[in-house]
Amino acid sequence: MRVLLQRVKEASVSVDEKTVSSIGPGLLILVCAEHGDTEDDCIYFSSKISKMRVFPDAEGKTNLSLLDVGGAALVVSQFTLAAAWHKGNRPGFSKAADPASAERLYDVFCDALRGDGVPVETGRFGAMMQVHLINDGPFTIWMDSNDR
Repeated sequence: MRVLLQRVKEASVSVDEKTVSSIGPGLLILVCAEHGDTEDDCIYFSSKISKMRVFPDAEGKTNLSLLDVGGAALVVSQFTLAAAWHKGNRPGFSKAADPASAERLYDVFCDALRGDGVPVETGRFGAMMQVHLINDGPFTIWMDSNDR
């Protein structure tokens, strides 16, 4: 599983020019399930992300978590995070999980985040989406379950 976190002041997802979800301060989380990923990966990531200290405290140090600041998560599926780009000029996506498995794991991840106490909004799985965000920092973190 690959996840890209972006700390945001606000973020939203539109489909067909209509906003389908939005959040204020929190995290935009782009999620990609790959072959071999499990529900355990989803639960591990959700727990790690909900408690990760990426928000500034009163002194400006990154000591506060999403839960500490009462932030929300906007979770968007993004199979392109599985891109193999080393050969040729067209990235390949064969590492990405099949759509049915990916959607199931995406749902498990979102449900696990909710279970951790994080308000979660989502994109629309499989849709062509426009993601709008105001990055805060910018503060961006790359996570890969192979690095656990």
